[in-house]
Amino acid sequence: MQKRVFALVGAAGLAAVIAASSASAAGQAKNIPRTPDGKPDLTGVYDLATLTPVERPNGMPAVLTDEEAAKLEKQAAQRREFGALPAKADREAPPKGGDGSPGPAGNVGGYNSFWIDAGSSYVMIDGQKRTSLVIDPPDGRVPAMTQAARDRMLANRNARPTSDAAESGRDPGFEGPTAYDDPERRPLGERCLIGFGSTSGPPVLPNYFYNNLHQIVQTPDTVMILTEMVHDARIVRMNAQHLPGAIRKWMGDSVGRWEGDTLVVDTTNFTDKTRFRGSTADLHIVERFSRIDAKTLRYRFTIEDPNTWTKPWTGEYTWPATDDHIYEYACHEANYALQNILKGARLKEAEEARQKSKQ
Repeated sequence: MQKRVFALVGAAGLAAVIAASSASAAGQAKNIPRTPDGKPDLTGVYDLATLTPVERPNGMPAVLTDEEAAKLEKQAAQRREFGALPAKADREAPPKGGDGSPGPAGNVGGYNSFWIDAGSSYVMIDGQKRTSLVIDPPDGRVPAMTQAARDRMLANRNARPTSDAAESGRDPGFEGPTAYDDPERRPLGERCLIGFGSTSGPPVLPNYFYNNLHQIVQTPDTVMILTEMVHDARIVRMNAQHLPGAIRKWMGDSVGRWEGDTLVVDTTNFTDKTRFRGSTADLHIVERFSRIDAKTLRYRFTIEDPNTWTKPWTGEYTWPATDDHIYEYACHEANYALQNILKGARLKEAEEARQKSKQ
């Protein structure tokens, strides 16, 4: 009962702070870098790694105390340290098909902890350490899908992957066969078409994996958002009209405008090839970029698709600036490794058929 009361109080307090911060954001921020034309200068490289998940885990309060956050962040650090320990040279091979634990193909092998950078701390906004990026609904959870959307996802689960699929290939919220059961369902990120986990956006989400950097380059007419993971560069056309509805793009058509010191990016014209969380081509996303201070951006997004969710939903988190550099993601489209795997499987099947015919 005590945890439940704490969670309710935390949610109420969070809602009040969000309302207050929204009101203050409409004003003019001071002591922030500005461009020659007086607009807030958002140019820079930002590290989006965080421990805060998109949705609030069951039983967690909306806001963590300093002690709770420190404990969870220490546990995350200990898991990283354990995962970085050298593997035993005389260890046994994993069972065929893997042991069922998290990781590629049931954890038969993949990246070790040296390559993983899933974040080391929780998002801090308005002095609060948040337990979800989702702030509306107040429970920190993505709203329920419509029945039509559930039917659509069930029918399409073996047709094509979603834009937010992780490298494991399982669609968020979907329990059933994974992409390892069908080569046509390998993630778009693995094919080097778009970043894993909706890191390319919109909405721009942490990928909880690695390559967490994003770079903003800003001019009066155009804003470019470059994603380190894979190679995506979103072009936001300022004060423009959306493209005709017949023109559909992988990351939608983004147009921007300034509302006071907030850059508002409105994106429509999505293609049904990406299907963020099972959405349709009618997906509509509004993003808001504003400076908290000279080193931090507040990034807020609102998602709407009546064909997919019962109501719109909103999330936000901070983009801390970094001096790290974005390096080339040496990934080629089409992923010839998959072609070679399938070719080997076909040769094996043909050889087995020949052997069987001789018997």
